[in-house]
Amino acid sequence: MYRIHYVVYMTKPLSNTLQAVLENSVSRYRDKVAYTYGDDVIVTYTNFGQKAQELSYYLACHGINKQDKVSIIGENMPNWGIAYFACGSMGAVIVPVLVDFSPIEISSVLEHSEAKALIVSTKVYAKIKDKISFNGLIIIMNDFHNQQTGELVDDYWKQHEQEALNWTPESVLEEDLACIIYTSGTTGRSKGVMLTNDNIVWDAIMCTTLHPVTENDVYLSVLPLAHTYECTLGLVLGTMMGATTHYISKAPTANVLMPLMKKYRPTMMLTVPLIIEKIYKVGVKPKFVKTAFMRLMYKIRPFQIILHRLACKKLYRVFGGRLKFFGIGGAAVASEVERFLRDGRFPYSCGYGLTETAPMVCGLPVGKTKFRSVGPPMQGIECKLSGINPATGEGELTFRGRNVMKGYFKDPETTAKVLSQDGWFQTGDLGIMDKHGNVTLKGRSKNMILGSSGENIYPEEIEAIINEMDNVVESVVYQDKGRLVASVYLNEEGFKARYQELKESAHNYQEELKKRMENYLKELKEKVNQSVGRYSQLSDVELREVPFEKTATMKIKRFLLNKEKGTDSNEPSGSKKASSKRTSQTA
Repeated sequence: MYRIHYVVYMTKPLSNTLQAVLENSVSRYRDKVAYTYGDDVIVTYTNFGQKAQELSYYLACHGINKQDKVSIIGENMPNWGIAYFACGSMGAVIVPVLVDFSPIEISSVLEHSEAKALIVSTKVYAKIKDKISFNGLIIIMNDFHNQQTGELVDDYWKQHEQEALNWTPESVLEEDLACIIYTSGTTGRSKGVMLTNDNIVWDAIMCTTLHPVTENDVYLSVLPLAHTYECTLGLVLGTMMGATTHYISKAPTANVLMPLMKKYRPTMMLTVPLIIEKIYKVGVKPKFVKTAFMRLMYKIRPFQIILHRLACKKLYRVFGGRLKFFGIGGAAVASEVERFLRDGRFPYSCGYGLTETAPMVCGLPVGKTKFRSVGPPMQGIECKLSGINPATGEGELTFRGRNVMKGYFKDPETTAKVLSQDGWFQTGDLGIMDKHGNVTLKGRSKNMILGSSGENIYPEEIEAIINEMDNVVESVVYQDKGRLVASVYLNEEGFKARYQELKESAHNYQEELKKRMENYLKELKEKVNQSVGRYSQLSDVELREVPFEKTATMKIKRFLLNKEKGTDSNEPSGSKKASSKRTSQTA
């Protein structure tokens, strides 16, 4: 225990700011490798500090001042982290955006955040350059050049080196705003979470009370850096403690990850449930039940534990044989998968957090996990349940601590609804707490859907687009086995009137009308998918024959739709099994 606190103390920056983290890490770790990318890009901490300083100076010389907004949009790569710390170390406010936001969503974020500069990857810029209107400074992330002039940031530094070396950015304070993170980007419904330097850095430091991170640790990054989960626990914490992080240049499929895990032998990985669930269901479980005898024996608990331990030993070797921390966040992992990991003594830990809390609030160390629980609040974080149901003990999880956001950008009304004047944040998630303070999540009162790579998908955003279309009365978007489905209720009379001529020209009116409705659903899906990011794309659109049941305040009772569709309790909130009575258009 003493040793863990000693490590934290020795590597902790002088203040909880991104500026102090950068200065401390560059000074301490110098020639140690900070980041790699593919086979060719290797960035030491000295390189990292130099490139961040060059970019900060360039931004300052081109009109970016402390607390100005700078958006970062790009795939995971060392230059993403360099851009993040370059902005943070000069006191600019970082606005990270997921690469899969549509041009409409990106435009909305840039406009709402009042961004003055955009640091964007070559790939993303090619997608958006003809579809957005942005008059600010644009820097291409891959090699840090000015898109408008072609000038390299590195060349500019060399040309002005004497002045640059004498330049000092303004001091950054812990209470200064560091990031605005948009939980979604659809026009008119953007919500930007304001996180201070102290929110982010303090939360990262508190995570070391659950698991120490040292300069000997090796991260393999598989989640988007624009997510606060990967950003705080991976980029900020790893950089603060001198770890090495390997970024991958391709999508993190099994075929891509397998050789990389063997090559880099990570000690740290941050993941979402879908990753380990897919590994278990596709690569592990089928071997347990491939014969009738095996199926029978697998039902016997002692024999099951033996199989799980043997399989986990093999899985551990597949991950490189050095894994110390396999973090699972974003949603609850399936119970049978967690049972497998516990039986096999795999070094996993399930935690809980939200963008609004920078993100971590609850967790337990590896080896001390509690089945189906996300653990107690971390040190320095208070937790209480509000509106407790006396019959079940369930209540809304509410937290207070130095990691809780300042509020939503330019949205005081929504902020006031979730953040009390004395600092308590209402999560909208339901849970219970045992006598030791361990939290068990019971469901989401919010309707957020977790995507395959940890993306937050907000169904109301997609429904707003659907509901604007002709003849649509209302809709509900939910998840079915990882696929997004929209259930749509049409103005039937209006739709029939649209094809009134069919009654006189078609021999089989109902058959022809059904074809037209199927075509309409296909068109609807295509129009929606043109307006949303890739992770919010609909796979199915189904026709609902009756209106959705509603509350007294005319809100759709989503939980009834889940029951109606046969929701599996192990699947994320909003998922369902296929309905036998539907007209659908499948991707």
